[in-house]
Amino acid sequence: MRTRFVLAAAPAIACAALTLATGASAQLHDPATPLAVASKVALRGEANSIAVREMRIVRKNDILVVQADMSNMGRTDRTVFYRFKWLDNVGNQVGDGESWKQMSVLGLGQQTVKSVAPTSAAVDLRLEMNVEPR
Repeated sequence: MRTRFVLAAAPAIACAALTLATGASAQLHDPATPLAVASKVALRGEANSIAVREMRIVRKNDILVVQADMSNMGRTDRTVFYRFKWLDNVGNQVGDGESWKQMSVLGLGQQTVKSVAPTSAAVDLRLEMNVEPR
C-alpha cells in the first residue's frame, strides 16, 4: 500500500518541481515584461532593469519579421547583448543562428531591435539577451 502511494505521488512531485523551476526562470525577467513576451525571451543572468515591453511578429511574403521594444527602467545606462534564435514547427533551430549584437540603452530610454527569419520554415523565435550594467 505504501509503495502505491510513492508511485502515485511521483508524477505530482515531478510536476511540482517543474512548476518551481519554471517559476524560478520567470522571476529572471523584469516584472514590467508581459508574460506573453517573456515566453519568447531567453535571459542570461539578471534583467538589470531592462524590460522587453512589446514584441511585434508579422509574416511578410511567408517570412517572419520581428520587432522588440526594450526599455531601461533604471536611471543608469545598460549594455545589452542580444540575438534572435529562429525555430521550426518542432522547436529545432532554423539556420545557422545569428551572431550576438551589442547596443546601449540609456537610462529611462527605449530601443527597438529588429530581425528577419532566415527561411520560411521559421514559425517561432526566442530573443536571447544578456544585460550588463555599465
